[in-house]
Amino acid sequence: MARDFKRTDRVGAQLQRELADLLREEIKDPELGMVTIQEVRVVRDFSQAKVYFTSMGSALGHQEVGARLNQAAGHLRWLLGRELTLRSIP
Repeated sequence: MARDFKRTDRVGAQLQRELADLLREEIKDPELGMVTIQEVRVVRDFSQAKVYFTSMGSALGHQEVGARLNQAAGHLRWLLGRELTLRSIP
């Protein structure tokens, strides 16, 4: 019997849920506005992930919001490591 979802899809969905919670609770930057995580795509070996997002109500442009989120990526990755039971956090 074939599985309906690959493990990378399940991990991507879990990362999407956790990132959405972390952005809402941990990132206190009023200029970001409302950021919604649309999708997280994880590569097969879990070494990298691409995060797709939209932003509304921001004083910044889409590029600037992405730059701010990239600056917070290390902190978000650390927080994800505390929440998830994965060997490595993409």
